[in-house]
This record gives sequence, C-alpha cells and structure tokens, in this order.
Amino acid sequence: MFVSVCAFSIMDLIVKWSEDYPVGQVLFFRGLCGIIPIFFLIPKDRYFDFYKTKRTFLHFKRCFAGLIAIVAIFIALRNLPLATVVSITFAAPIFTTIFSIFLLKEKVGVYRWMAVLVGFIGIIVISEPGYTSLNLYYLYPIIFCLGLSYVAIAIRQLSSTEPVWLIGLFFSISILIMSFFSLFIKGWILPSLKDLFLLSMVGILGGLANLWLTQSYKLSEVSLVTPLKYLALVFAIIFGYLFWDEIPTIKTLMGAALVIISSIIIFRREIYLKGSVTTSRHE
Repeated sequence: MFVSVCAFSIMDLIVKWSEDYPVGQVLFFRGLCGIIPIFFLIPKDRYFDFYKTKRTFLHFKRCFAGLIAIVAIFIALRNLPLATVVSITFAAPIFTTIFSIFLLKEKVGVYRWMAVLVGFIGIIVISEPGYTSLNLYYLYPIIFCLGLSYVAIAIRQLSSTEPVWLIGLFFSISILIMSFFSLFIKGWILPSLKDLFLLSMVGILGGLANLWLTQSYKLSEVSLVTPLKYLALVFAIIFGYLFWDEIPTIKTLMGAALVIISSIIIFRREIYLKGSVTTSRHE
C-alpha cells in the first residue's frame, strides 16, 4: 500500500507539472504506458483471446465512469493546490455509500449516514463555496469522486468473474482511444526527451499503483493497509510546497480532517458489516 500511495503521489505531481501539454496528450501516455505493467500479468493461455468477456456492457460502464474521473482529476490537479485536490478525493467512499443504496440495494445505517454528512461538511469547508467567488475548478475533484464511486461498485461486480488484469487493460485501452479524439482538438506538442520520460511515467506509475494497491489488499488485512492511503495528503503538502510554494490553509486542513474521519467511519462500518470494502483509486 505504501508503494502504491507513493506511485500515485508522484503521478499526481507529474500531471500537475505537465500543464503546458494538452490533457489529451497526457492521457495518451497514461493509456499507452499503462498497458505495459498489465501486459506481464496476462496468462500465456490468454495471449490470443485476452479480450474475451461475457460482461461487455459492465466493462463499458466502468470505463466510461473511469474516463470521466480521470479527465476531471487531471484538470483539477492543474488548476488547484495539490493538497486541496487530494483532500477532496478522500470523499470518494461517501459517494460510493450513496450509490450502493441504488445500484447494489444495500442498506445504509445511521452511522454511515452520519459519516456521509460529516464528509459533505468537510467538502464545503475545503471548497468554501460562495455566490461571489465560486471557483468552478473545485467541482472537478467532486466529479472525480462521483466517477470513482461508480468505478468502485462496478469493479466490485466485475471482480466476481473477471481477472484484475482484464479490468485494468480495458480501462487503459479506453483512455488511449479517448486521447486520440482529444488530440484532434487540442493538438500535440513535441516533448523533449526529459519530458517524454516524465509523461511516460504517468502511465507506468498509474498502472503499477493500481496493481500494487490490489495486491496489498490480497496480502494484508484491509484494516491494516487502508489507513496508509492518507499519507497521500502528507506527500501532496510536501510536493505542493517544494515545487509550487503552496501552503494549505487552515480551512483546507480542517475540511480534510472531516473528510478523512468520514471515510474512516464508512470503512470501519463496512469492515464490521461485511468483512470487506472497495477503496481502490483505480485511475
């Protein structure tokens, strides 16, 4: 889990750095290079029919929601302080809880509803919405959370029959396809060798981070590894200060604390009720 959090944090750092390149171009490298780690996981007997699945439509919905999420988070990272974006993304379990009521017919008790309320208060504290100075870019991390929440539910459904590598492979391919449409609109900037390496790392780190995250849940108790994901906020504060002189406000830290408390409550209640919880970032 620690290595996964580090990989995601460095990927976020590179995405924020890449603001001079079109979003579609960064997505191209995320999709293309994201396939590389997955390729080594495909079993030898599936090399020629790796694409076969009986749940095509669910894969499509998972990829569609994932694409919305990844575009939203890329835009947010380029236009908001790093710590602010990471803080809001911790709210994903809140939306997953709400979606699970309608999509999985789950019953949500008083504790989780209270956690949802606390989480929403945290988001409001962080974004400081107002009628005179509303920053619309604060909506993008929330859109990311909405997309990621459906992704979490879709993966929960797909995992019963589909291997992890196939779920990840379809998503990387869908990113690659979408990037071509974006490139026709925004164009392509020829990167230097250094920039080419960094852009490629967006895909490699993103692919590896998801695989490491999944593996950490397989090898260790979920209750032990999940709290480590909140180290991402520490990395975001450090990177934001070192590279962009960003210092998180007291309101951002207070709101982040509320969101983290909310997601921990939801996480603990799901562990207590079911013995498992889906918390993967998957982007």
